[in-house]
This record gives sequence, C-alpha cells and structure tokens, in this order.
Amino acid sequence: MKRIQHKFPLGIVVFLALPFALFAEEKVSQDLFTTNNLWMMISTFLVFIMHLGFATVESGLCQAKNTANILFKNILVVAIGLLTYAFLGFNLMYPGENWVIGKFLGFGGIGIGTDEKGVTSDYNVGYTYWTDFLFQAMFAATAATIVSGAVAERIKLKAFLIFSTFYVMLVYPIAGSWNWGGGWLKERGFVDFAGSTLVHSVGGWGALAGVILLGPRLGKYRDDGTVKPILGHNLPLATIGMFMLWLGWFGFNGGSVLSADPGKVSLVLVTTSLAAAAGIIGAVIASWFFGKRPDLSMALNGSLAGLVGITAGADTVTPGSSVVIGLIAGILVYFSVVFLDKLKLDDPVGAISVHLTCGIWGTLAVGIFSVNPDHKFLTQLLGVFAYGVFSFALALLFFFILKVTMGIRVSRDEEILGLDVGEHGNEAYPDFQLTIR
Repeated sequence: MKRIQHKFPLGIVVFLALPFALFAEEKVSQDLFTTNNLWMMISTFLVFIMHLGFATVESGLCQAKNTANILFKNILVVAIGLLTYAFLGFNLMYPGENWVIGKFLGFGGIGIGTDEKGVTSDYNVGYTYWTDFLFQAMFAATAATIVSGAVAERIKLKAFLIFSTFYVMLVYPIAGSWNWGGGWLKERGFVDFAGSTLVHSVGGWGALAGVILLGPRLGKYRDDGTVKPILGHNLPLATIGMFMLWLGWFGFNGGSVLSADPGKVSLVLVTTSLAAAAGIIGAVIASWFFGKRPDLSMALNGSLAGLVGITAGADTVTPGSSVVIGLIAGILVYFSVVFLDKLKLDDPVGAISVHLTCGIWGTLAVGIFSVNPDHKFLTQLLGVFAYGVFSFALALLFFFILKVTMGIRVSRDEEILGLDVGEHGNEAYPDFQLTIR
C-alpha cells in the first residue's frame, strides 16, 4: 500500500485529455492500464461488501433486541468513513511532500482533487487516482466498524457516531501515514502489507479503550466471577457474514498488490485462503479441547483470526508459512476471548481478540516467516508498540471526554429493553401477530 499522492485542482479538460499522453510518457500500455484499474475496482467492490459481512456477523452474534441498532451503526460508519476520508483523511494519510514534523505528521490539503498528471496517483501509474482514493476509503471505514462490534448492546448511538467520526478522520489516517504514506516507520523498514496493524490493530485498540470505559453488559459476569454466556440470536446470519468477509478479503489483500500482476495476486489469494482455513482448524481444536465443545462462534472467529493474521505478510510468506500463521491465530483467538472474560472485559463479538490480538500476531509473524531477510522482528515489534500507544491513548481520550460530557452508556432500563426500541423506536423483528390483534 505504499503510495503518496499530491493534491492539485481538478481540471476537466486535463482529466479527459491526458490518459493517452500518459500511456506514452510512462510506457504503460492501455491494455495494462485498463486491466490494473479493473482489478483495483473489483477489489474495491469486494472490500465494500465486507461491510455487509461485518454487519451480519455482529448482529448475528448479538441479541435480537439490538439488531436494528447494530445495522444502523454499520451503515453510518461506511458513510462517515467515506466522507471524512474524502474531506481530510486521504490527504493526512498520503500527504505527498507536505510533511510538517519530519515524517510524523503531514497534510496534503482539504478535500480530494487530482494530481499533476490528471489521471494517476504519483506512485501508481497503473490505475486512476479515483480508483486509488475509493479503494483506500473502504479501508478507512473498516477501522471504526471493528469498534462497533466490541461496544455493541450498551453504547449510546450519538457517542459512538461522534467517536467514529474523529477516530476515522484523524487517528487512522495519521497512523497510516507513518507506513503507507512514506513516514518514519516506512523508513525504518516496518512492513504491513494490507493492514494487520494499520487497519485491524488500530481498530482493535479503539475497541479495547471503549470496552474498558463502558464496562460489561448487564448480567454478563456473575458475582462469583464466572461468565454467563449471552447467546447470539442468529448464528446462520453470523455464518453468512463470515463467508462474506472471507470473500471480501480477496479484495482486501488481493487489491493491496496495487496491480493485477498475475503471480503476486495469485500468491496473495492462496496465502489468504490457507490462513483462513487454518484459523478455523486452530480455533475449533482449542475450543473443543479446552472448552470441551466444538463452538460454532469460535469457528467463525477462527476464520477471521486467520485472515487478520495473514494480512500483514500475505505477499511475503510461503503458503506453508501461511498455514502456520493462520493456525496459531485461530488458537490465539480462543485464549484471547477466555483471557478477556477473566478480566471482565466484555466483547460481544470477539472483535478485540480477532482484530487486535491476531493483528499483533500477524504483524510480528512477518519478522518470523517472511522470505525477505530485510524484514526484521524487532522492527515489526517497534511498529506494534508505536501504533498501540498512539491509537489506544487517543481512543481512550476520545471516549473519556464523551463519557464525562454526554455519557457513553445507555440507561439500565434501555439496555434491558433493547437499543432498537430505546434508541430508534423500532424493532428488527416486530411481532406482527400482536400488531394484527
């Protein structure tokens, strides 16, 4: 994802006239340009459909009385992510030469425009500027979606939307600029191919901050400290969501090749799929052996754990290594869920375990399994630490300010009744028979 764009005023005439001059100047054939651009657009569509996967997994693993609220949040997060990324985030993440303090903070201006060539980004002449923006914007919205699942069933809607706006508009793009935007971690050799840390861990740190300040759902933990399971209301829906996310990951990782290069894209799709499959096996083995039952929700999260784990190094590890990475991620997600419950950190969908725990693992795994000797474990560890401190501190600050000003948790009565009725005056599953009577 290493690209840097420069913001220039939009000129319709230039936009229409320059594509053919571009092919000659950069020696990029029109067929190759079209093929690359088409693959990047298809990848963008696949990442977009992941938001449907997040919505269905999250709602399926939560209680029926909160379904409309969860779906509403997932819709708004996409809208907020796209608009804030267009307004500010894109040029914070990819500031071009406009760095203010070394390589720590840069800003390329307000709004999106076009670069000096009128068609392509400065670093990627193989596809259009607009495709580049939209692909990146889909990633931005994902970070806030991760937070949504962890704080589900008890957070105030307004507080969540305000947090999401600032987190996606400021924290995610500034953090992303450190590596993908050519910043200080990029200069030190930190590697995160498609976002195990830059997307998933950044979202996971935000989720952890929210869970800490919100507290657990009512009735989740008994007085003796044992866990009372709060079952999801629709496991078929959650299963559909898992497969939608797996499908979308072909674009998430495959598009991060930033071209339609047959060899590179094929390798990434293979390592991605093998890690997802191994993640399922790892999570099922762990839940069956240690939890004494084969848990479907763990199988679902195992696949996502494997996908998150391979995302940092999908292009630089062998297929065999991807199986090991995914298997370990699946085992880790089980023990992470158990550990968080012991700390009474209530995460209804396992978002912290999937995205934060396995995002950290996947990032460090690059330093262990990469076939490139330049990829160092200690450099990967530095990146994990830097992103953790930055993301968690700002997320905690944002949530704390919201907590002491407007409050972040719904009332006890509203939580018992359900956020569908309390926040929206609506129900996802109305009793039609009662209505007819």
